[in-house]
Order: sequence, then C-alpha cells, then structure tokens
Amino acid sequence: MTVTPLAPSMIEVEFPIPFHPGWDKITGVTVTGRNMRIDIDAYFFRYENPSWLVCDWAGVRDELLNATETQDTAVEQLALNYVKTHGRTTDDPAEVLAIAWEATAYLFRDEHLSEPGLIKLGVQARHLRMLREVGTLMALNRVELSGKVSNVGPAWMFPIACKVIFGLTEAEAQLVDELYHGTWFDERRRVEAVKANAALGGKLVHGCQSQVDMRGGAVVPFGVDLAEFRRELRHFGDDWIEQVEACGR
Repeated sequence: MTVTPLAPSMIEVEFPIPFHPGWDKITGVTVTGRNMRIDIDAYFFRYENPSWLVCDWAGVRDELLNATETQDTAVEQLALNYVKTHGRTTDDPAEVLAIAWEATAYLFRDEHLSEPGLIKLGVQARHLRMLREVGTLMALNRVELSGKVSNVGPAWMFPIACKVIFGLTEAEAQLVDELYHGTWFDERRRVEAVKANAALGGKLVHGCQSQVDMRGGAVVPFGVDLAEFRRELRHFGDDWIEQVEACGR
C-alpha cells in the first residue's frame, strides 16, 4: 500500500485493491482504480482535531489477534493494554486509512460467508466489501475522551453512504446497518473486533443504537464519556444526512 504525502488539504492513498467507483459520488472523494484522493475541505462536515491514535497493524496481527482472555484479563483489557504499550499519535490521515484498511479487511473477510446465520440473512460478498470500504473511511472520524465528536465525514453515516456509493435499496442499507451494529458481531466476531480495532486506538461504538435513522457509529477511545457522546449525537445535524443523500441525486 502506498501512502503519498500531499498538501494539508488533500489525502491520497493507494489501496491493495480498487475501491468501488461509486465513491466518486461522495463530495470530496475521487477514486481511480486503487488510488483514492480526499479533499479535506470538501469531504468533512467537522474537522477539528486531525490527529489519531493508532497501532501498527503488523503488531496487532502478530501479537494481539491470537491473545486469549482469561478470568483475570478480559479481551477489552488485553486491547487496552496493547494500545497503552504500542499506541502512537499520527497526524497523517493517509496512514490512518492504510491501517484501517488492514483492520477492516480482516474483520469483514469473505470466509465468514459460509456461516449459516449469514447465509439465512442473505449476506453476500458485496455486502462485506461495503463494510470494508466504508469502515476504512470511518477511521478518519474522531471522538475525544470527553465524548465530543471532533471529526465527522460522510462515512460516519455509513448505511446512507452505502446507498449512494453502491446503489442500495432501503432494505439493503438496513441489512448493512444491522450487520455492522448487531447481527455480524456474535461473540467470536465481537472479540475479533475488539482486538482488531486496537489498531485504530479504541473500540467500536454504535451511535445508531436506539435510533432508526441509520446514523452509524465510530471507533472511539477506551474510556470515552459515552453519556456526552450520546448528547453530541443528538446535535448531529439532519442537514449532514441530507447532504450525504444528496450525493446520490
């Protein structure tokens, strides 16, 4: 994967495989094969803290994914300890995208498609592709320990973004939403998610819980003030959702 330093207003990453050309419909995003460029000023709704806590994926893969929780150390504690030991701050959003791609490619890998529960739901390889790609860009969002949402882009509202990018019906968008925040994460896969998301410095929190408008979620730091986070989500402007929907018109 190639990460190209550009002017501060532009992000460029070359992924191992091409992203869906439908990303071009999202304001500020341009996809040419494996190359993606993001115009920061055009893409983000809020961009207040362009720094991220990350761990190198190779280390997470080799040292954490096979770690086993015990009666004394839960998987969340394993992940937190790993982040404390190996976490570092980067102000390079392209590096964040590169790490996020590795994490989401692991989480939403096609080998899971043979599981009976997912077959019954009608989950297909293209649905996992959606989660891999949108999950990668979701990593650029940021939530502070205080619970304040400091960085927000269209991928935060990932089911709505998927409708635009991949041309989903409302029912398919709801399926992708349910996969991400509920059905997908049985206990085994939830444990995988806790470990893999250590690469992005935190854990997956579903901002859409108890809501019906598919507002999505984010990877947030361990210890974040979730009460304040919930209050922040109430102030998510409907205009942001409308702007994402408008990209498909």
